Amino acid sequence: MANKVKSIKISLLSLILSIFTVVAYHMPFFTYSCGAVEKGFNGIIIVASLALLLLAADFFLYYLLLFLGRIVGKCIIVFTLISNAGSLYFINSYNVLITDEMMGNVFNTQFSEASGFFSAGAVLYILLLGVIPSVLLFLPKVEYGSVKRFFANIGISLAVVLGVALANMQNWPWIDRNSTEIGSLLLPWSYSVNSVRYYNAEKKRNAKEIPLPDAIITNDAEDVCILIIGESARRDHFSLYGYERTTNPLLEKDSIRAFIATSADTYTTAGVKAILDHKPTNELYEILPNYLYRSGVDVVWRTSNWGEPPVHINDYMKVEDIAREYPEADERFDGILLEGLHERIAASQSRKMLIILHTNTSHGPVYYKRYPEEFEKFTPVCTTVEMSKAVKEELINAYDNSILYTDYLVHSAIEILNGFPEKRGTVIYVSDHGESLGENNLYMHGVPMYMAPAEQIEIPFIVWHSEGVDKIKEIDKVGQYHVFHSILYFMGIESPVYDESLNIYK
Repeated sequence: MANKVKSIKISLLSLILSIFTVVAYHMPFFTYSCGAVEKGFNGIIIVASLALLLLAADFFLYYLLLFLGRIVGKCIIVFTLISNAGSLYFINSYNVLITDEMMGNVFNTQFSEASGFFSAGAVLYILLLGVIPSVLLFLPKVEYGSVKRFFANIGISLAVVLGVALANMQNWPWIDRNSTEIGSLLLPWSYSVNSVRYYNAEKKRNAKEIPLPDAIITNDAEDVCILIIGESARRDHFSLYGYERTTNPLLEKDSIRAFIATSADTYTTAGVKAILDHKPTNELYEILPNYLYRSGVDVVWRTSNWGEPPVHINDYMKVEDIAREYPEADERFDGILLEGLHERIAASQSRKMLIILHTNTSHGPVYYKRYPEEFEKFTPVCTTVEMSKAVKEELINAYDNSILYTDYLVHSAIEILNGFPEKRGTVIYVSDHGESLGENNLYMHGVPMYMAPAEQIEIPFIVWHSEGVDKIKEIDKVGQYHVFHSILYFMGIESPVYDESLNIYK
């Protein structure tokens, strides 16, 4: 009898799990809610109602999984506990919101990038709030009870949810105004619902690429354009735009034009799509490299990043592909994207050439790993991935060193084109979005656009051109959609979708 496995009623286990979920994972949720409600009795009612609503909804979920799933249900609950712990770590450490856009970032993140977030803090979150509760879940034997009791408990929990919702009808306007924030902090509901939303949206968008009208090359000039897509580069940390530190010593000596620009969104997939698209749209139209390749342009894509729409060209190379061709190159840094580029341009049989370099140079949290040692000008640098615990000056030092390396990369691309005086050349550098470095307790990027801070949307847009190229227009501000139409104009490509108002060249 001493070794007899202890048992627990399913209703009690579900209640314990519900209370644990509300208490352990929802401190950010209640912190936000308490700060957003008006002071007074009604504010207390709103917060208390949200707690009761959470408790009842979680009870419904856990009871349903345990009764219908048994062992499988426990395994699903284990997955939610560990996922809750991981989500809470990111919410607390980076002040992120778990939206459908953020879930898109999660699903599109490569292992090499994800490993950059690994820390002792993350291990503690997963262990204490995920693994240990999961082990405890499997210790007692569950008394499942009758089907009649099952329907009674399910009915009671749903009645509580409905009753709380009806009792707070006068507070629905407040809930509607704050739905994005409070919805993104509800675990496990936020990542579960937003994962489904993301995949439904992606399925709809990627059902079929919409072809653009045929384009015509109108001249025989030898044109080469290098488009460099930056990662997480914020404009106010470029000395070209007045930053007090000299982070662009090379470009400041080049004849470049630095435009004031803003990004279309705050995360990579949307930012890159905007750079390659002909207009703002949620549809999947034929993007710039595919369109030009189909029109007879020699198109090269080299990437150390991810998140671009489907690219349909012959010469598409990731870092590992370049490393196999150039084994002496250092594949840890974006300089590898320039490897052998001079020879590739010289070998091209086409009079029109577009080269796209999709970099990863300023992606957090490990900024200090994005540049070679000789570019560590600003010291000391932050080496922790827990950015909220970092010394701000060290975090900025590491980030600024990544901008210093970006300066080198763009300058090197200009030097490559200077090696072809017989060709008309241009280099365009534009970032996918900006980056928060602790301002208002925000880090990295991904905040929804309607509430995004300037640091995440104000980006550099830098243009160089060789002699013989038409001058650049005097434009106060540009955006990412200027890239598509400017490159069409530069290469002398006539298209029904061309928009002169989005062209930067005279």
